[in-house]
Amino acid sequence: MSENHIQKTYRSGFVAVIGRPNVGKSTLINMLLKQKIAAVSPRPQTTRKQQLGILTTETAQVIFVDTPGFHKPRHKLGEKMVTSALAAIENADTLLLILDASNPFTPEDELLIQRIQPFTQEQQKPLTIALNKIDLITSEKVNQILEQLKIIFSTANLIPISSTRGENLNILLDQLILQLPMSEPLYPEDQLTDLSERDIAADLIREAALNILRDEVPHGIAVRIDQYQEKGEGAAVIFATIIVERESHKAIVIGANGSMIKKIGIQARQEIEAMTGRKVFLNLKVKVQKNWRKDENLLKWLGY
Repeated sequence: MSENHIQKTYRSGFVAVIGRPNVGKSTLINMLLKQKIAAVSPRPQTTRKQQLGILTTETAQVIFVDTPGFHKPRHKLGEKMVTSALAAIENADTLLLILDASNPFTPEDELLIQRIQPFTQEQQKPLTIALNKIDLITSEKVNQILEQLKIIFSTANLIPISSTRGENLNILLDQLILQLPMSEPLYPEDQLTDLSERDIAADLIREAALNILRDEVPHGIAVRIDQYQEKGEGAAVIFATIIVERESHKAIVIGANGSMIKKIGIQARQEIEAMTGRKVFLNLKVKVQKNWRKDENLLKWLGY
């Protein structure tokens, strides 16, 4: 492809992927990239900070900005997560709002809708609304929700989708590309994300913990990579610490005779191996840092 042709027809830009917790933002990005780069779990607030998902095609480079779920924060970590989501909205070329078709108008959805309206109206940022999880409700209910959305957002593009089934994802992608500015690619064509393997490994370990542990533990968990050592191209050795807020949580994470932390380690190792394409030796330990989500210094220490 000639340089002049790229300048005239190629599109490239940032899409802020926004929505309340657990609506499927990270799942959608993984599906569009056809590779897992973002942690996914049934637990809300799996995504805690921005991550780019970079999709490069012959005609466009779509840079998805995966954001933390928009919610009413209850601690400093929550405040940082909401600030991160709002910054993504402000800096993006176009906005992609994800709603859960099975429960589309929660107070968190309504609060987020209020926050994005100045950007779509005053700044005239293009907005696409993806009504996700349509496989969970009837087509009649889908049409009812779309009619409600037309009233709230008269100029938005409304696309019903199912991320898990891949339904209408090509339509969604084509629409987003049309909203991007004419530009050369902003990242190398083989780059999929802005995070390092080390960062993604930490997220995949936390994802495994979120999937395995009881409800009262996961939100108080963080993961710090203590050592990430590559052994040639074929293997890597990772030492990581799972941070919890209470001694009782530490006991739950470890489990009887280490059974729980072993399960977490096996699942995380499998995901990291799938991501890196090489053998991984993973060593996990657990440490208590009381109320780390409320401590500014600890948040910085943990990369937030």
